[in-house]
Amino acid sequence: MTTPASAAVPGPAAPLVVRTVPVDLADLPLLDLLPQQEPVSWLRRGEGLVGWGVAARLETSGHTRFSDAVKWWAETVARAEVDDSVNEPGTGPVCFGTFAFADEPGESVLVVPQVIVGRRGDRTWLTTVSVEEPVLSPATPPDPPVGLVFSDGALNGEEWMSVVAEAVGRIGAGELEKVVLARDLIATTDVPLDVRWPLHRLAEHYEMCWTFHVDGIFGATPEMLVRRERGLVTSRVLAGTIRRTGDDDRDLALAATLARSSKDLEEHEYAVRSVADSLEPHCSSMNVPEAPFVLHLPNVMHLATDVNGVVHDEATSLELAESLHPSAAVGGTPTPAATRLIDEVEGMPRDRYAGPVGWMDASGDGEWGIALRSAMVIEEGVRLFAGCGIVASSDPEAELAESQAKFVPVRDALSAG
Repeated sequence: MTTPASAAVPGPAAPLVVRTVPVDLADLPLLDLLPQQEPVSWLRRGEGLVGWGVAARLETSGHTRFSDAVKWWAETVARAEVDDSVNEPGTGPVCFGTFAFADEPGESVLVVPQVIVGRRGDRTWLTTVSVEEPVLSPATPPDPPVGLVFSDGALNGEEWMSVVAEAVGRIGAGELEKVVLARDLIATTDVPLDVRWPLHRLAEHYEMCWTFHVDGIFGATPEMLVRRERGLVTSRVLAGTIRRTGDDDRDLALAATLARSSKDLEEHEYAVRSVADSLEPHCSSMNVPEAPFVLHLPNVMHLATDVNGVVHDEATSLELAESLHPSAAVGGTPTPAATRLIDEVEGMPRDRYAGPVGWMDASGDGEWGIALRSAMVIEEGVRLFAGCGIVASSDPEAELAESQAKFVPVRDALSAG
């Protein structure tokens, strides 16, 4: 699913020729345009961006992965020859990115597709980068996975519950307040996965989430790490989860229980506080709601808070994402102690799970989600991820059940039924 680092694609030294024009696609779903080779996507409720091909690419790693990417993108944009007749956020030069959760291990990637199609409201546009304008038409539909088999990842359920119990003990001893622990699941297939298959299904069933694919990592994230658009910044914080039953009356009662849960409210407060503290240096004013709302998704419900602000400096959306990562929603509180505990007990590399994923345009505006409800295409098949926030009152069995619920979106999207 990746292009080798040695691939002959233009970098900042070769100016990109970028042209954006309006198009009329008669409400054709954007995902239907994607070919099997090198697709990228960032969609919610049918709007957003899709693309394919590679006009330029950067791979970076380590603690400078974000600053390396910001510098490379600024140089690339400065040299580009741009003709943009649409002038919306997401037109002109656009890069898509996916970043490793930790400094090590894991590669982070920025890619500029050769073709990008975007949609916002009743406007649809086509951007080409150093290629001729293509004829836009539906691509060949994806085939379902063949011979799909799921198996435990780094730890089985019993082993992971022991890790949770260890974390609860460390929290009780006063070492930290909260830690997010993740686990993985491996799906093997007889033939390489056509990633468009799960993308279509995720977009259909989780339209309130952002359905993404960049360089082999895909999913439907409910969590917007940061959006920057024309001076306004937004971050959607999710922490605190309860599984849905499918019975509307029962789910309403569960939502009320979630909204009153001291364990979940405590977990949520840590996450909101970490986001507000990280954004405050960049904002002249901020709005942080006093209480969360309950976000209803098809499989779970979350406590959610939208933090808003007005940016007063020149920080790009990717720089804002760096300042927010890792938030308490994916790391813990305090962050240094939580990330140390993750390294010590989690028992697996997260790679790009729970790292920023999204896009940025030439102005620095963009949207960066957290790569949750996600999976990575690997040589053997697909590696699925799920994580849970652990606090002093957490119960290992309940956390295992929550992690299993969080596997459901991608598990179901991979199935052929």
